[in-house]
Amino acid sequence: MTAAVEFRRVERHYGEVRAVDGVDLSIAQGEFFAMLGPSGSGKTTCLRLIAGFERPTGGEVAIMGAPMGDVPPYRRPVNTVFQDYALFPHLNVRDNVAYGLMIAGQGRAPRRRAADEALEMVALPGYGARKPSELSGGQRQRVALARALVMQPKVLLLDEPLGALDLKLREAMQEELKALQRRLGITFVFVTHDQGEALSMADRVAVFNDGRIVQAGTPEDIYYRPEAPFVADFVGSSNLLPPEVTRRLGLGDGPAALRPEAVRLVSEGGHAARVTGLAFLGTATRLSLDLDGHRMTALIPRGADMPAEGSDVRIGWAPDDLHLMKVSA
Repeated sequence: MTAAVEFRRVERHYGEVRAVDGVDLSIAQGEFFAMLGPSGSGKTTCLRLIAGFERPTGGEVAIMGAPMGDVPPYRRPVNTVFQDYALFPHLNVRDNVAYGLMIAGQGRAPRRRAADEALEMVALPGYGARKPSELSGGQRQRVALARALVMQPKVLLLDEPLGALDLKLREAMQEELKALQRRLGITFVFVTHDQGEALSMADRVAVFNDGRIVQAGTPEDIYYRPEAPFVADFVGSSNLLPPEVTRRLGLGDGPAALRPEAVRLVSEGGHAARVTGLAFLGTATRLSLDLDGHRMTALIPRGADMPAEGSDVRIGWAPDDLHLMKVSA
């Protein structure tokens, strides 16, 4: 099957700055794909290259198998939902949703019908006559989604669309977005710096840094099998063991990643460590540990016996939980 979006050695330079530096990427049709990374990593520039708001300095972007080249944004089979939603305050909800259809020359009656259908799709039936100022943040986000979906794009681009919402609403909208994408079967390309969003929503995740993709894979691959220390450190919390520590402890030859929840207190065997701090987190307590001069953390579930700060303990983990990485940077 033809890829929904494909990058072939794509570059985007701003003077001496390589915002995107030789990216190869293939996003399948019907896939929920997340671009994850810190500010300035190149993820948003890649989204803008798909939308046509930016043009590559080198390489090629293709959508549904067709090279985009000089194709302007309004001729691409994509639509974008922005973080600020960009709703027109003087238009009611229905006219906001139907705006793109009006620009495309569709008649008033059919575009109103299409707008109402799109509002029903995002669970806002009967909201067409309201103004954006009369809606909550989550409702405005749904209106922005409906406005994008009413144009029937092949690919929906989402530029940190949940960033303006509070935590509980953001978590609820994560579930709604994922369910909507499954129901519609449209390719979603979602840009975020929030690791939790990417891991919980996406079929695959590409982790960006310095204009390049450091690793792309399923959320499970990214979390449990990071290929580079940057990925292990950026995605969630991880104990990074440098090569000299893994060699000294007889664990292998090279850098390793070990998630704090995989570290356990053991009565015998394991490795000697000292507790240097405790932090209560509700469902677990985070232990700060000194392991032969190297700082580590462990998450101990609620209800387990808790050592005192300054005490000596022994720690262990399952062999499969320690992930040796291929690179050292």
